[in-house]
Order: sequence, then C-alpha cells, then structure tokens
Amino acid sequence: MNPSTSNNSERSMLQVHPIPAFEDNYFWLFHQQGQRQAFVVDPGAGQPVLAALAARDLTLAGILVTHHHGDHTGGIGQLLAAGRVPVYGPPSIAQVSRPLREGDCLTLAEGLEFEVIEVPGHTLDHIAYFGHGGDAPLLFSGDTLFAGGCGRLFEGSAAQMFDSLGKLAALPGDTRVYCAHEYTLANLRFALAVEPDNPALQARFTREQAKRRDQHPTLPSTLALELATNPFLRSHQPSIINAAQAHARATLAEPAEVLAAVRAWKDGF
Repeated sequence: MNPSTSNNSERSMLQVHPIPAFEDNYFWLFHQQGQRQAFVVDPGAGQPVLAALAARDLTLAGILVTHHHGDHTGGIGQLLAAGRVPVYGPPSIAQVSRPLREGDCLTLAEGLEFEVIEVPGHTLDHIAYFGHGGDAPLLFSGDTLFAGGCGRLFEGSAAQMFDSLGKLAALPGDTRVYCAHEYTLANLRFALAVEPDNPALQARFTREQAKRRDQHPTLPSTLALELATNPFLRSHQPSIINAAQAHARATLAEPAEVLAAVRAWKDGF
C-alpha cells in the first residue's frame, strides 16, 4: 500500500491521507489544500506520522484522538517530543491538553470545524469528529463505526453502541467515513452471512475485493453505503432481525437486542 495515496479529489479543499501502520491501522493525516499545517487522527505510532509529514513538507499543528487504546495513542509522546502541539480528545486521556465533550465545536482553522459526538460502546470515552471539508462532510469514527461493521464492546454495552451508531446514522448520507482500521473485507464477509440476499452488499464486496487486490485502501466509505450494507446500522430491517433471531434462537423485541445478537455472532464468526 502506498502511504501517500490520497482519497480526495484534487479540487477538494481538505486533503486526507491514510498512514498505514501495524497490521491494519490507519492514522489519518489531513490539511487544507495549499496549507502546510496538518493534523493527525489517532496516531498509534509516531515515526510513520513524522515520515508522512516530511514526505509532504507539512508541519504538525495538532493531534485528534478518538479513544484511549494504545494503537490510537501510542505515538503521541514521540510527536510531542518533536514539537509541542495541542492534543484534542476525551478528558480520560492524560496527554490530552484540549479535552472535548459531546456537542463541542472544534475549530482548527478558518473553515475547518468539527463537531464532537460522544459514541460510547467500544470504549466508554470514545468520541467521533464530524466536519466539513471539500465537497462533502466527513467523519473520523475511530473504532465505533467501521466500513461494514462496528467496534467490539470492550467497555460499553450493546445499548450504548446502538445509541452511538444511531447518532452517526443520522448524519448526511454523503458523509465520508474515515475509520481507523482496514477491516472491510472481513466485515463484509460476515455481513454476507447475515444478509446474503442484499444486492448492494454483494456488489460492494466485489468492489472492495478489487481495491484490496490492487493494495488500495477501501476507505473512505460513505454513510449512505453503510446504511445500505452494514448490518450494525440495519438492526431495524426485517432481513437482519430474522437472521439474528435464527442465529440466537430467540425472539428479539428491540433493535438494540438485534444489534447485541449480531455483535455476539460477529465476535465468534
């Protein structure tokens, strides 16, 4: 995979670049077109970020963090040692200098603003960043909403994850979704087990397989695509309800119960 690959059109005012790391992480480096000040989301390691900045002649202006797991925070120390910058994120993280909560508006530069959305479930302190850049809104969703999936419930409950995903599902359909892991093919294989007759899902799996064969990222996704193909955003759909009840061998009365059953199914898939 080429770390310099950009997923935005040349005319976009905001450039977003994936920095691949570890086995399947992405740190997201973004900057306004023509500007040298850049920001990074969830830097689990410092050196890949420093290398990406140098390769693009950019200067780090800030760090955004979605939650406390080490593969999202492990590089903060090295980046701060290279130059002191603000660290934005949940107040539970010691290195955060600008704590953020639900509804906060984060202004990073003129015309570059993000709304903070609290999305507990994967962890209790998880937040997401929703903003506008270029020709469509964008979402840095961390490990809450994945392409074709959602995060494991390490700390929060299925009810919390259901509510969190509901917040994200209410965003505009053209929102570009930048999650933190390249889990897409594994997630879609599971989604096809849950909803094998979904034509949009079948077509998506074919497209994403082609991207990975060519070593291209499958991200960003769009919220509209997730709503059409991601079983964790489709807990209200009869096809998902029926599949979850059949697998759980139980009657599931509420969409949150459906999500819980599908999440437990995925954990053992």
